[in-house]
Amino acid sequence: MRSGVIAQKVGMTRVFTGSGEHVSVTVLRLANCQVIAHRSVEKNGYVALQLGSGQRKVRRVSKAERGHFAVAKVEPKRRVAEFRVSADALIPVGAEITADHFVVGQFVDVVGTTIGKGFAGGMKRWNFAGLRASHGVSVSHRSIGGTGGRQDPGKTFKNKKMPGHLGTERVTTLNLKVVQTDVDRGLILVRGAVPGAKGGWIAVRDAVKRAPPQDLPLPGKFRMPDAAAMVEAAPAATEGA
Repeated sequence: MRSGVIAQKVGMTRVFTGSGEHVSVTVLRLANCQVIAHRSVEKNGYVALQLGSGQRKVRRVSKAERGHFAVAKVEPKRRVAEFRVSADALIPVGAEITADHFVVGQFVDVVGTTIGKGFAGGMKRWNFAGLRASHGVSVSHRSIGGTGGRQDPGKTFKNKKMPGHLGTERVTTLNLKVVQTDVDRGLILVRGAVPGAKGGWIAVRDAVKRAPPQDLPLPGKFRMPDAAAMVEAAPAATEGA
């Protein structure tokens, strides 16, 4: 089991195939996604990689977090997440995962937070039909109607679909196909829509319900920063400590 990546949603566009057909894709950008720490069975009870992505101002990072990033010799990250991996799929601390971690044609699962829409009625939130347009109905055409029984059961059951808060939920979209990757710019283009707004953070991992391709790189594609960059990152991470 390989590690996933933390990406940022850029937006949607389309690409053309060799036959001239266009495919709608979502562009995901890897914002310097680096390995921050390892989780081991001996110390933590499970095996995982802690990844960080994006940039964060040092003055907005707590003293404990600055020390954590300094140990890994990486700059403070805006987003941090863990990915469960197998023991033979660990990537060195400080390594930057590149876009060719995923190969063209493979399927991935993406996890994001949907756009918040505030308080919504039953028609918008649950696709209710609403009341009739005539025959005695006035003013309340978009209401949801009755929500409970009569004397029996004499109550409204829990989890009844009703108006309420819509959006801002963690949603996983399965089996999106990787259409194209750009290592130089750190871009991953996946077919279809991805939950979340532009600029939102997305977790991308290998599809759990599809067999991995034969040419999938193990434990993954990454590059190690040069020694000079790591030396410069350490004082920056500990500034103000």
